[in-house]
Parts: sequence; C-alpha cells; structure tokens
Amino acid sequence: MVVQQKLNLILLTGRTIDQGVGKESGKGTKLYFESTTICYMDEVDMKAIGLRNNDHILVTSPEGSVVLRAVKHPRGAMPGMIYIPYGPWANSICSTDTTSIGMPSFKGTPVEVKPAPNQPILTLQELLRKEFGR
Repeated sequence: MVVQQKLNLILLTGRTIDQGVGKESGKGTKLYFESTTICYMDEVDMKAIGLRNNDHILVTSPEGSVVLRAVKHPRGAMPGMIYIPYGPWANSICSTDTTSIGMPSFKGTPVEVKPAPNQPILTLQELLRKEFGR
C-alpha cells in the first residue's frame, strides 16, 4: 500500500459521552482536554496516510488548522469522514457560514488531514490565544 501524504475528508462534529462528562468536570480539566482533542477516523483512511491510534494530525479547513490525536472510530467504518467532539478545537475549524439561519453548520465542512508527528496539541489557553490574540 502506498502511503499518501494527506487526505481530503468531510468533518462532522457532535456530542460524545466523554465530551459531556469532560464539560461537566470543567473546561480547564485534563478530562475535557483529552475528550475534545481527538479526531475519530476510519481505519482505512488512517492506514492510507500511515497513522496509528493517538498519532497527531493536522486538520485544516477553510477556517483554519488544528492539531489533534487520530483515533480509530470505535463504531465501524466511516470512510471519507472524520468526527471531532464538540469543543473549542472543533469550533476553530468549523465553517462560520450560517446560511442566514444564525447557526453555523457543524457538519459537512471539507477538511484536509495529514500527519503532524512533531506538532503539539495546543492547550485551551494556547488555542484561545491563537484564535483571539489574547
């Protein structure tokens, strides 16, 4: 199998049990960080770009880029898509287009995914500083 350097995929975001528990424990906690800085991927897509569970990836959309941990999706195949739990990391790359309804779409954003073995996942404070300059 030839390993590709990047994949063009579709981003879906949503709630997870872990993300909800992390949110309730506090957005500054390790639990919240670990539950919202993951990116669920299809196993075949992961292999296509040479990834193993917990490898760092760079996810880039028209809105920006974020480094996350790639994890094999636990509930079966989902080729061509990635799933990121709700949180500031997902929000930083979701489309801001509200299509006149006042709510951005958290599903269907085109993204590019590539390995980022030497790039750190930003802490919440670092991410907010990057996004808002404070």
